[in-house]
Amino acid sequence: MITGKNQAAPRRRAVLAASALPAVGALLGGCSNDDSAQRTAASLKASPSASPGAVLQAAAGRDSTGLLAKYDAVIAAYPALAGRLAPLRAEVARHAKAFGATASASASPSTSASPVAPGTGDAALAALASAEQSLADARTKALLDAPSELARLLASVAAAGSCHVLLLKEG
Repeated sequence: MITGKNQAAPRRRAVLAASALPAVGALLGGCSNDDSAQRTAASLKASPSASPGAVLQAAAGRDSTGLLAKYDAVIAAYPALAGRLAPLRAEVARHAKAFGATASASASPSTSASPVAPGTGDAALAALASAEQSLADARTKALLDAPSELARLLASVAAAGSCHVLLLKEG
């Protein structure tokens, strides 16, 4: 007789996350710093009264808003890159909105630091690619702790961020 859920079967999100990690790692190689994941974990511990999903979603919105500020800083420093970065910036703005962040939401101090390195636009593009990679990695790790709807959104936005990395690295 079949009864309810099979307790020995792995959870769907665990399988999804486990299958996505090797593909992302093989495609993109290496990781950047893990500040986003650390901030998310810290905010989950800091507000026990809020649901973990709400805290995770708010953190994702702040992270997207911070990434948007980085795009704006690069565009301001290197106007010649505006045409190339405009579609990616627009996607990041949509991601922030999807997580419930508003355009006027302020970024956390660690994400609002300008990624613009002195020198060339290539260095600024590399810094943006690094920020995108770090955020995509953090969102992929967060899948396991997210409610199902938020996990789907995180997975989609992490995949888009991984694509942004590739687009930023191509010359």
